[in-house]
Amino acid sequence: MSRIGKLPISIPSGVTVSVKDNIVTVKGPKGELSQAVNPSIDVEVKDGQVSLSRKSDEPAQRSMHGLYRSLINNMVVGVSTGYKKELELVGVGYRVSNQGQVLEFALGYTHNIFLQLPKEIKIETKSERNQNPLVILESCDKQLIGQVCAKIRSFRMPEPYKGKGVKFVGEVIRRKAGKSAGAK
Repeated sequence: MSRIGKLPISIPSGVTVSVKDNIVTVKGPKGELSQAVNPSIDVEVKDGQVSLSRKSDEPAQRSMHGLYRSLINNMVVGVSTGYKKELELVGVGYRVSNQGQVLEFALGYTHNIFLQLPKEIKIETKSERNQNPLVILESCDKQLIGQVCAKIRSFRMPEPYKGKGVKFVGEVIRRKAGKSAGAK
């Protein structure tokens, strides 16, 4: 058995999990998510827990067992507590602002970058004096919020020489020494 796949998922209060035609639907106070599950994996909701089992021991089914357990667990956590990611813009003149679901970035290019975010994500931007601008994203969908963060980071990846770019709050960028004086 898969070590992750065989662990049961406890359902917190206020969250309902239903399975119909190999589609798992999770509803909670933060929203509703659904995930299609491969027919070779059985999903069973009983006694306030979700348990997954596989029909055979083939490598393909063994790998999907743990995967679907993690996906369903992420959905349960997302609709009950949600996910929050904070991005920090490090660099002189780097700015961010939002108008509804549209983020506007000034990242040192000749033009500003506009990014339309899905309605499932809540956005907050903070720009305080003598502080790096922050982008705070909240959502119940872990996959979606991770994808949006990766897209935002791709506009200006953190570079190792000066440490400039878009990074997660608390992320440590491994720094490199620049050019050293030439030895004669």
